Amino acid sequence: MELTTVWFALIAILWAGYFLLEGFDFGVGILLPVLGRSNRERRLLINTIGPVWDGNEVWLLVAGGATFAAFPEWYATLFSGFYLPLLLILVALILRGVAFEYRGKRDDDAWRRRWDYCITGGSLVPALLWGVAFGNIVRGVRIDADHEYVGGLFALLNPYALLGGLTTLTLFTLHGAVFLALKTDGEMRGRAGRLAARLGGPAVLVAGGFLLWTAIAHHDVAGWLLSAAAAAALVGAVVATRARREGWAFLATGATLVLAVFALFVTLFPDVMPSSIAAANSLTVHNAASTPYTLKVMTWVAVAFTPIVLAYQGWTYWVFRKRLTAERIPA
Repeated sequence: MELTTVWFALIAILWAGYFLLEGFDFGVGILLPVLGRSNRERRLLINTIGPVWDGNEVWLLVAGGATFAAFPEWYATLFSGFYLPLLLILVALILRGVAFEYRGKRDDDAWRRRWDYCITGGSLVPALLWGVAFGNIVRGVRIDADHEYVGGLFALLNPYALLGGLTTLTLFTLHGAVFLALKTDGEMRGRAGRLAARLGGPAVLVAGGFLLWTAIAHHDVAGWLLSAAAAAALVGAVVATRARREGWAFLATGATLVLAVFALFVTLFPDVMPSSIAAANSLTVHNAASTPYTLKVMTWVAVAFTPIVLAYQGWTYWVFRKRLTAERIPA
């Protein structure tokens, strides 16, 4: 197998890991004003992701760095063409990170409320815009012969991409609700479980419609199979949620996100950024890749350090695995 294909697959795995892990803490942030009825309950929700949210963002940094090193043409076209949406995501993530650190610096309800708004907005905006971005990448954008994006901002706001944004938003919110039902106990556990059960139906409709549209538009057999598996996992998540089987429900929502990302990347291959102007203008794993020597060095670095990172993050989740309750949080 060519190293260009290997690195395309590795980038797909990194994005799948990012959606799996960051997806639930985006969901927790979105649900902060919905499930958190008091400051103590909002602190409980934040504490469920407090030890892991910043570690989850490492997957995004590595995915971006791997794209820059392995496919510099893809990186350049993507970040120049999608500059404003990616800037909005960056600003939202910065505000969200600052809010986690600063909301407790003053004993003032108005102070905390403002930072809570930043947490919710900083979670909602990326949850929506990541789906819009990936929807446009899979659909194809206006790339000219010089591999430069020549479309405007409103060209990115097409129905398919907007449906992709709604898909990631609903899936992340459902994933977050299931995570809270798994991570908390007492009244919050029941409240989060009931909300997850109500979110299941809309998530199936929105995500199922997006995956079906993708499969019909591209006629890719592997994409069809992965999309069907993602849809089946989502239905399983709804069933497990209504049966109050939080562990199985979380595994199912996680599998839905991972399989959906794989379906999009398989559908995309061998392109990395197709052109809607002419197929000859498309960026592929071949014309967007770095030199073979660069890819070879990157592969050895990844083989050496990836197990260490995975082991450390797995250890973090193991240490903070116990359920939390509002009663254990000081007034």
